Amino acid sequence: MEKKMKHMEMIQGVINRMASNSFALKGWAVTLVTGIFALASKDADKRFFLVTYVPILIFWGLDTYYLLQERRYRALYEKVRCTEEDAIDFSMNAALPEFKVGKNNYMDCFISTTELWFYLPLALLVGIIIIIVR
Repeated sequence: MEKKMKHMEMIQGVINRMASNSFALKGWAVTLVTGIFALASKDADKRFFLVTYVPILIFWGLDTYYLLQERRYRALYEKVRCTEEDAIDFSMNAALPEFKVGKNNYMDCFISTTELWFYLPLALLVGIIIIIVR
């Protein structure tokens, strides 16, 4: 049972790291969009506001990647949890085809509830500000 627990702890550490990276990306996205707004408001040029869509899309894509990795490591964790003690091999490979099933693909993560409810309002806010500045 000790080998299984150690392996599960290692996987949980990776899952926690992916979740904290995702959280940090969301913070950076808001910070960068706010910074671009501050710079753009000085000139009130609509084109500068349009630039804010670039970091939103980049951070959305990166955040999706971390969510995808987190989901795959959760699937690996579940596999290890159900594996017999003697069969524990300490594999950390979450890129195997068996972990790429169901919602463990990039597009499902991209349009997941957590991603949509963060990045879409941010993008809509940019659109509203562009309309107001016009």
